[in-house]
Amino acid sequence: MSIAAAATQNPSIQQHHHNHRIIIPNKNGEKLVGILHQSGTTTDLVILCHGFQCSKDTNLILNLAVALEKAQISSFRFDFSGNGESEGSFQFGNFSTEVDDLHAVVQHFRESNRVIRAIVGHSKGGNMGLLHASKYHDIKTVVNISGRYNLKAGIEECLGKDYFERIKKDGFIDVKKSSGSLDYRVTKESLMEVLGTNLNEVCPQIDKECRL
Repeated sequence: MSIAAAATQNPSIQQHHHNHRIIIPNKNGEKLVGILHQSGTTTDLVILCHGFQCSKDTNLILNLAVALEKAQISSFRFDFSGNGESEGSFQFGNFSTEVDDLHAVVQHFRESNRVIRAIVGHSKGGNMGLLHASKYHDIKTVVNISGRYNLKAGIEECLGKDYFERIKKDGFIDVKKSSGSLDYRVTKESLMEVLGTNLNEVCPQIDKECRL
């Protein structure tokens, strides 16, 4: 049965639409802030993941939540640690932490007797869905919207030429805004995590039963 069909299987029951602010602790004890869009009468749930330097309130994520509501499908959009309203410091890369953030969200709703029908992520959030599926093997559907497959591509555009030599020398690179003020700092450790993540090797580790 499809998600939409399951959500509308009993039209005689009045459908409900409610938004709830929910705080979920991650494995480091930081508070992850999210909004549950409760819709329909089933326990089905779709988890929405935002992209790099974005948040749960990004227009694309909001539009997905509204579209799912109209289809009587509940969703949960949240801020990864260091982003939006969630606790923690923003970090470039930070894949392992964000995958564990996502797992904390999945576990929270599983313990609340919700059925996680899908993880839907945009850009970096889509890649977090893939990495989560390859590590935890507990999600049956992952939707990756415009996630970058070659993670090395675009780094020079972001960090400038000779970025590897500069970060080896200084241990970090500061990325500036157009105004000249500091946007964020890239550490050598975070850069190496990005360079060392090969989705061509990750994706075959995802269960064959998982729909991508």
